Amino acid sequence: MRTRIEAALTLAVRRAEDGAPEGLAGAVRYAVFPGGARIRPHLCLAVAEACGDEGSPLADAVACSLELLHCASLVHDDLPCFDDADIRRGRPSVHRAYGEPLAVLVGDALIVMAFEAVARAGASAPDRVVPLITTLARAVGTPHGLVAGQAWESEPSVPLEQYHRAKTGSLFMAATMCGAIVAGEDPEPWRVVGERLGEAYQVADDLLDALAMSSEAGKPLGQDAALARPNAVLALGVDGAIARLHALVGQAAESVPECRGALGLRQLVLQMAKRLVPEGLKRSAA
Repeated sequence: MRTRIEAALTLAVRRAEDGAPEGLAGAVRYAVFPGGARIRPHLCLAVAEACGDEGSPLADAVACSLELLHCASLVHDDLPCFDDADIRRGRPSVHRAYGEPLAVLVGDALIVMAFEAVARAGASAPDRVVPLITTLARAVGTPHGLVAGQAWESEPSVPLEQYHRAKTGSLFMAATMCGAIVAGEDPEPWRVVGERLGEAYQVADDLLDALAMSSEAGKPLGQDAALARPNAVLALGVDGAIARLHALVGQAAESVPECRGALGLRQLVLQMAKRLVPEGLKRSAA
């Protein structure tokens, strides 16, 4: 699956670079490559495969779209007006490497590229394009998508679960639901799987932010406390956050609908979850 994801991302970035201003083209590529774990596109392809998709171009395009949207959220999240983060994935963040104006434009460009990728591939299954684009738009917009999640950080009072569901869970929900749509299945039964897995990922990230070393995370840590943002560790304590993480992972696995690949997908969810908490953090919490 990794090969398919990287190939789709490479094609999308090459299209965006062709004739673009040199600085913008370089910054777009910098934001996407080399990537992280590509969890969201991997999850999307796994769901599509479990539902019967046999490696369609549309599935690859949607997986690519999810990663582009995730990369856009990282670029914008690191900006001085938000986290003002110097490091991302172990190297200078986009605004540190290319300047703030280009970083804003890179985030915008990646969002547009995500929807273009789906539109281009949609000719193979035109009846699925509208639900795919609608699902993706809801995941990144408002009132419950990434934009809303980021906006909660500007509010005086932030409900932790609603914040987590919007900022992190929304794109995981889109991954599972879009995987089902690609395969021609009803996406609604897959909503809870993505929602729970996304919340688990955010709780793990909160644990990382509160306890781990920056070298482990590849980004600045302690940001939640410094910026007075909601954090599962601050709300629940270390043991409570770990218990919440395990509960969410169990719920995600149990929520996988019956399909021909259900058993393998449940195992994949549990494997993904094991990688959420770094070894050093496990020792800290033991």
